[in-house]
Amino acid sequence: MSSSEHYFSARPAGAEQRRQIDVTLRGRRVMVSTAPGVFSGDRVDLGTRVLLDAVPEPPASGELADVGCGWGPITLALAQAAPGARVWAADVNERAVQLTAANAAALGLRNVEALTADAALARLDAEHLQLDEIWSNPPIRIGKDALHALLRTWLGRLAPGGRAHLVVQRNLGADSLHRWLETELGMPTQRLASAKGYRVLTVRPAVSAD
Repeated sequence: MSSSEHYFSARPAGAEQRRQIDVTLRGRRVMVSTAPGVFSGDRVDLGTRVLLDAVPEPPASGELADVGCGWGPITLALAQAAPGARVWAADVNERAVQLTAANAAALGLRNVEALTADAALARLDAEHLQLDEIWSNPPIRIGKDALHALLRTWLGRLAPGGRAHLVVQRNLGADSLHRWLETELGMPTQRLASAKGYRVLTVRPAVSAD
């Protein structure tokens, strides 16, 4: 069974077998727990590193989100950078959500809400919340239709004046995704950075016709 089949599953097969690794997130060195069956379970993957190196500081307060959190590198960086904000960590993979919650707790980050994607969306809707910022290394390999549905759902929850930073591998369709965001969703999109085969795209809510 492939690693991608594991980390796109709600409940990955196989034993969890947590282990500790030493990583650096936006200049801060931390120890975190990882496990097989989650995305990039043995390191901070290159796309995430490109994203974290490129993005400016997040809002100091408000509602922030990491869509497709894995074991939590983006969530932890967001929560460290904006202790006055609430960070929603969402993933379809329950093991990933549990690891992110454990890592946030171990680092004393009390501003993290780690939930399955459906549960996070339900909470946002129930509390009538919009997102001020999204940082995400979205799961490109789930396929174009599923990716577009995911982005429609989450980007549609951006507050007016909010923004999303997405990292996408150039050879996996970053430029075509850029065009889709602008032409199909009507969301102004800029290339924030390009490094090591990845694009970082900054997406803003659609401009009202009113």
